[in-house]
Amino acid sequence: MIGLFIALISGALMSVQGVFNTQVTKASSIWAASAFVQFSALAVCLGAWLVTDRSSLLQVFQVQPRYMLLGGAIGAFITYTVIRSMDMLGPARAVMLIVTAQLAVAYVIELMGLFGVEKQPWEWRKGIGMLVMIIGIVIFKWK
Repeated sequence: MIGLFIALISGALMSVQGVFNTQVTKASSIWAASAFVQFSALAVCLGAWLVTDRSSLLQVFQVQPRYMLLGGAIGAFITYTVIRSMDMLGPARAVMLIVTAQLAVAYVIELMGLFGVEKQPWEWRKGIGMLVMIIGIVIFKWK
């Protein structure tokens, strides 16, 4: 139950962050805003680490396979694409498409067992759920 609550908070924060980042971009540039976002995230993470964890920061380099360390670089492009999509589509449409893409890619990752995730069997109800989401997008965008 707590995982559900945390996921809902995450989704809400991502929407608010996207709007904030889009406004910061209007005062500077997309890459300057993205750099600030990533730098401020680094500062918050280092502060939280100092207060709560204090394990070795270098332990992250023990991860296998090494390409898993690209998450931060992917994060920079996530910031960029969220800002651009919110600016071009508006927050509601952008988030709807972002969440649908997240769900579709996450399900493909599970189905194929990619990146060390346990492989899951195809379930029709999940496929139907994706279809319902896509129909929802069409209805939402309908003028």
